[in-house]
Amino acid sequence: MQHSTTNGINPASGASASPTRESEAPQFPEPKPTGAQPVGSDGIARTFPEVPMIDVMGGASRAQINVLDHGFIALVDCMPRLVPQGQTADSAIVQAARVSYGHGTKKVNEDRGLIRYLLRHRHTTPFEMVELKFHVCMPIFVARQWIRHRTANVNEYSARYSILPDRFYTPNLDQVRKQSSANRQGGEELFRVHDDAQELKTAQDFMKYLDDVEGFYQRYLSLTEQGVSREMARIGLPVNMYTEWYWKCDLHNTLRFLSLRIDSHAQAEIRAYAEAMLKLIEPLAPATVEAWRDYDVGSMHLSRLEIDALKSLAAGGSGTLASDNARERSEWGTKLERLGFRA
Repeated sequence: MQHSTTNGINPASGASASPTRESEAPQFPEPKPTGAQPVGSDGIARTFPEVPMIDVMGGASRAQINVLDHGFIALVDCMPRLVPQGQTADSAIVQAARVSYGHGTKKVNEDRGLIRYLLRHRHTTPFEMVELKFHVCMPIFVARQWIRHRTANVNEYSARYSILPDRFYTPNLDQVRKQSSANRQGGEELFRVHDDAQELKTAQDFMKYLDDVEGFYQRYLSLTEQGVSREMARIGLPVNMYTEWYWKCDLHNTLRFLSLRIDSHAQAEIRAYAEAMLKLIEPLAPATVEAWRDYDVGSMHLSRLEIDALKSLAAGGSGTLASDNARERSEWGTKLERLGFRA
């Protein structure tokens, strides 16, 4: 097995996730004649662009970032792919939003302001006009979390038809996490492998466990060679093996995925993929990502009870939340601190 810890762009792909300067982006000369043309002999009336078109991916067929030890996420296509010179995929969102305004659409506020209005007021359908297609290689346990977002078109590598490659996710010794005492589904605190002998031994035992599990791969191969069907042999494989899929999703639902998976409470491994995905898509729709950061990622939702408590605080009261739920009160305390108040 090859072990690589490289993060960033895959050198072999020849692609970059950084925004392409307009002067470097491929430009497509203006076809002649321009504007709407008469219906052709095939019954199709074609309209040609009035300005040069550019490729929002800068001419690259693939932009890839390596993730974890053997994984990656690659942007392989998007819609729109071609946009007027000086614009980004944000233009498709503006185009879709303005269709409902009828005449006088050129008098609406500038594109960035419109995008911010749409996202601020949760007008979601225009953001579905942009689509993104990714090729992803990730551990199976990450894929099983990922697939919970049921808003994409997905086609996964099939272990019924093919032998799974010899790729296993193995964290470093100092990345082994303890079970969280407050979150039943998460692990946050790391084992102190450098200054606690017992915790070092526990982390080493976990790494040995992963080595033992990986050792079963040769038995998996042997059994398939002896005639056991691939669809049966695969059922004993561990979830730290890597799988691959193509994942196509519109921008609205991609941002919903990112809102949940770049959150500090998300599992570290899927968070690494989400952060790489964001790095790939931000140059394509920068105005949308900017608004999403402002109105979603960096925002705060207040319930009716929390608004009442904030009004009480502003009037000189205690700001106590009118709830007997301990977790709800704790969350309110966290929000108060974020707002600059002492909980």
